Amino acid sequence: MKRLIVMPAVLAPAALAELKNWLGITTTPDDTQLGALLRAGLELCEQFTGLMPLQQVCEEMLPAMTDWQVLSVRPVQAITALEGVPAEGARFALPVASYAFDLAADGSGSVRISNPGSAGRVAVRFTAGLAADWAALPDGLRHGVLRFAAHQYRERDDDAATGTMPPAAVAALWRPWRRMRLA
Repeated sequence: MKRLIVMPAVLAPAALAELKNWLGITTTPDDTQLGALLRAGLELCEQFTGLMPLQQVCEEMLPAMTDWQVLSVRPVQAITALEGVPAEGARFALPVASYAFDLAADGSGSVRISNPGSAGRVAVRFTAGLAADWAALPDGLRHGVLRFAAHQYRERDDDAATGTMPPAAVAALWRPWRRMRLA
């Protein structure tokens, strides 16, 4: 499975303002670096919790199999398109009768291809994420992202500070949201 983010979440100016307020920064020279740290915090939040924090449009490539296949990202909000990908040639829209999909209560999305035609793989396009924007992100997750970004900013010159990730205070905020999967 290979996931591609087709349309990344837009990080609201409020997120940067909140981080700058937390750090006591009033100038703009570090805004680019602070924005990158917020995005890194969102990525780490997803890795730690197993949940994509902000909604994004994604695409995942799956083998064209008749078994149910679960998408790697949670929570899936909508599955919007399935395209067949042949070994050679252009992608093609799969007829609606040749596939089924399911959105489960746990946030997972599943796809089953009953008739792949000439496709060896399928590209599944979907929207996933807990919150539509920064303001709608649950407080514990949002505050954890802010604390992570602030920690990384403050410790940017200290090589020893990159020990355990995420820092314990951040992990404590994210732990209630953590999804564990048995492999």
